[in-house]
Order: sequence, then C-alpha cells, then structure tokens
Amino acid sequence: MRVIAKKTLITFYLAHKDAEQALKAWYDEAAKANWTSPNEIKAQYRNASFIGSNRVIFNISGNKYRLIVAVAYQHKAVFIKFIGTHEAYDTVDALKVGDANK
Repeated sequence: MRVIAKKTLITFYLAHKDAEQALKAWYDEAAKANWTSPNEIKAQYRNASFIGSNRVIFNISGNKYRLIVAVAYQHKAVFIKFIGTHEAYDTVDALKVGDANK
C-alpha cells in the first residue's frame, strides 16, 4: 500500500519518542501490505477498529496512541488522517478528522 502523509507520523514521533519504533513498524507493515478488504487488515491487526467511510483506528504503543487512517483499497493507498494521544483522540470526530473540507 502507498502510505500517504508519512511526514505526519515522523512529526509525531519526533515529539513523542516512545511512539517512534511502533510507528515505524506500522509504516513498514502497511507499506508492504496489499489489503483488499477490512478482513485482511483485521487478520493482521486484531485490535484494529473499523468505523465507516473506510476508516480504521490502530492502537499504537500498547494503546497509548491512536492512529486513524482512511484506506482506498482500489487504489492501494492508506491516508494518514490523525495520530495522537487518547486525550487528543477524544476531541476529534474520527469520521471527519483530516478531511480538508469537514
């Protein structure tokens, strides 16, 4: 999969060093993946949550952080929409965060 907005991950783990290895591992796994459905993501990430609009929430660093992505299966792309602490996650609309016009 092409992971769009890797810079978002880098910016986050530069500020949150304890997330660096987990985010790098997630990025490497996602970049090598060829997901064609939510079931394939769930097989790889048991704790992933699917919330609609092809959005997926991943727990990062033992569930200390949340990563929200939008998956375009037909285009083989994953768009980073949000990465943050649980406190920050609780303040966003997971279905709309990261969308320019929402």
